[in-house]
Amino acid sequence: MGGPVLVIELAEAVPVATVERLRDVLVGSSTWFVEKRPGGYDLNIVADRIGVADLGEVDVRRPFLVYIMGPGIGDEEIFEAEHADGPNLEPLIGFSPTHAVDVIAGCNRPIDHITTALLTAAIMDVVGGVANAELLDDQVDVVAGLPGVIAMTDSPWPNVFGTAEFLRAWAVQPSFRLLK
Repeated sequence: MGGPVLVIELAEAVPVATVERLRDVLVGSSTWFVEKRPGGYDLNIVADRIGVADLGEVDVRRPFLVYIMGPGIGDEEIFEAEHADGPNLEPLIGFSPTHAVDVIAGCNRPIDHITTALLTAAIMDVVGGVANAELLDDQVDVVAGLPGVIAMTDSPWPNVFGTAEFLRAWAVQPSFRLLK
């Protein structure tokens, strides 16, 4: 996997019924789907099924990993490592994350950046949470005025925290690109 990554910060564990609804959404959006564990998926998303409009001359099937992580669901060590050196998020987003969902693209083409944002928004429609995205300095002014921005951090490594509405609004910007 070598494409962009978005993280959805969660205030609590994802209930089993919600994990099952997420699984159904992902199955319906993919051509290939493997459940590695409850809340852990390896799949090929069909980009136009989640709203990607400009598909270009590429295969619309895009490889992704989606993992809910935290106590009681799995990948606790990864969750702890990802949050160990970061700022205290409670003043920024209103809670301290106890769980997260990582959305990881397998490729790094422009379609993969857009698909990552729209897939993350679709996942947030099911599980809730707040998207956490790293920014380049020249992206700060672009995202600052978009709907659904909850908070932003400053340089040297700016981040934006936002809703699914924010991700959808950002993904249609001409200069849209995820940092990692």
